[in-house]
Amino acid sequence: MVRVVRGHLVEWGECLHTVALDDCPLTVACWKDIIAVGCHYGRIIILDGITGSQKAVFSGHTGYVMSVTFSSDGTSLVSGGGDSTVKLWDVQTGGVVKTFYGHTGCVISVSISGDCTIIASGSEDGTVRLWDIQAEECLHIIKQQERVYYVGFSPMDSQCLISASGGEVCQWDISGCKINPVHNGFHVTFHLNQIELVLCQGVVVTVQHFDVRQLHGCCCLIPGGRLIAVAAGSTINVWNIASSDPILIKTYVGHSGDISSLIFCSPSSLISSCYQESVKFWQIGDLLVDPVITDPKSTPGASASIMSITLQATDGITISSDSKGVVRVWDISTGHHKKSFQTPAKGPKYSDARLINNRLIFVWYLRSKIYFQDVESGQLQVMNLDVGGIENIENIVDVEGGQHFHFDIYDVKISGDGSTVFCLRQEYIQAWSTLTGELVSKVEIVFPPVAVRLTVDGSRVWVHSKMRTPLGWDFGIPGSFPVQLPNPLSLPPNGTKQWDIWRFRITDTVTGKVVFHLAGRFGNPIHSQWDGQYLVAGYKSGEVLILDFDHVIL
Repeated sequence: MVRVVRGHLVEWGECLHTVALDDCPLTVACWKDIIAVGCHYGRIIILDGITGSQKAVFSGHTGYVMSVTFSSDGTSLVSGGGDSTVKLWDVQTGGVVKTFYGHTGCVISVSISGDCTIIASGSEDGTVRLWDIQAEECLHIIKQQERVYYVGFSPMDSQCLISASGGEVCQWDISGCKINPVHNGFHVTFHLNQIELVLCQGVVVTVQHFDVRQLHGCCCLIPGGRLIAVAAGSTINVWNIASSDPILIKTYVGHSGDISSLIFCSPSSLISSCYQESVKFWQIGDLLVDPVITDPKSTPGASASIMSITLQATDGITISSDSKGVVRVWDISTGHHKKSFQTPAKGPKYSDARLINNRLIFVWYLRSKIYFQDVESGQLQVMNLDVGGIENIENIVDVEGGQHFHFDIYDVKISGDGSTVFCLRQEYIQAWSTLTGELVSKVEIVFPPVAVRLTVDGSRVWVHSKMRTPLGWDFGIPGSFPVQLPNPLSLPPNGTKQWDIWRFRITDTVTGKVVFHLAGRFGNPIHSQWDGQYLVAGYKSGEVLILDFDHVIL
């Protein structure tokens, strides 16, 4: 079975963790890995955005905290509360820098301009107030007919402000002048193009000229403006609004009570708060949108455990081999099975397959030998491993009166051009010629003899261990000893994103943040590969998973 995502995001996965608080969370805000939670008893609780652990508590409001927001540089936090005040906080010290007085009712929403010079606040007293941070005074008062539910500055234009009050959404400049017609809506946010608004009213969310079925509640946009999340009671609904035909990606129910606030803290994670004293962290990554599924019953042996996965994106294929010796070629754009081959390799511990010049070659390790087969022609070649001394023999087992030498082999891989088989054994990476069957090169490594694997990109080879940073060598430089590669940015694919083949997640090597995590049912593959666009993984169930990240923001 193959499941493929083409042009869509993966759906919302399992809840990563729930943070139980000793206070009722009313609102959340995020800046990088810092989460601020405004609570019922006037406190602001600061959480770690990755682990959910509590880092600090800001105290200063004498009434509940209804709104919090970070400054663009993350050094300041603005809050509005039931005590009718607006407070500016120093995030590093947790101290109140300034308090702004003037509202006569609860401050429901606050926003700070991109240049950090003006604060906007909306209150149940029916006014929007603009505050000069430096002078600590009110610049303008915009009167509305009813309480103000929301205020927000444009992310790119500090002169532009929007407000929502009594079912109407208005756009203003900071002088208090209305600059656009009135829209209908109870909650509003700016689309990333800074021109269109996302309006939430009744049972619809309006984005540009699209009407998307939805439930009334607070909403937020993902960085990049392609997804919108809307809360309705204890339900979160997520829509893809990137095209003229918006797609409902997921309806998720996990809270035990009404959701009070939610926000995307990264392109792959969402945080929501509930009046029932909890904050939940959600992650993209365990299920698929619009899967293409081939019937495993139509392919004999499909239930056999996958032993190897090879990704050849330039050829539009991925190749799998299983414990029954069946090698299959899959089309990565459709997920359809193209062809299969039965090989003698039943129950190999390690194997690999690759299509080279329209010839499918398959290599496997069994009983101290490497077998190399041209699957198309059936030609079989055996490589006898260079023992290199009795000290390299792991153990000797008596088999029916004879001796069976077992060597410490951890993995075998084929080079990109098919000329070489790389063998990871004990303290060496060995390179064997597929033409002559001879050992042509090797490098000595120092790795713990547990949980070690190889990945290959052309003539470049990396060793991965659960306990150490990956190391790589280039075996393709003629006439020279394999050259060690710099780490970790040399890991395929080139760039700043790294696939962890043990923890099944993609990490930004610059920030150290996890941007994608394979979880849930598909969270424990036997083998996996990632090239920057496609992720392929094989499972004990015989399933092969293919994810297309071409349209996923990482």
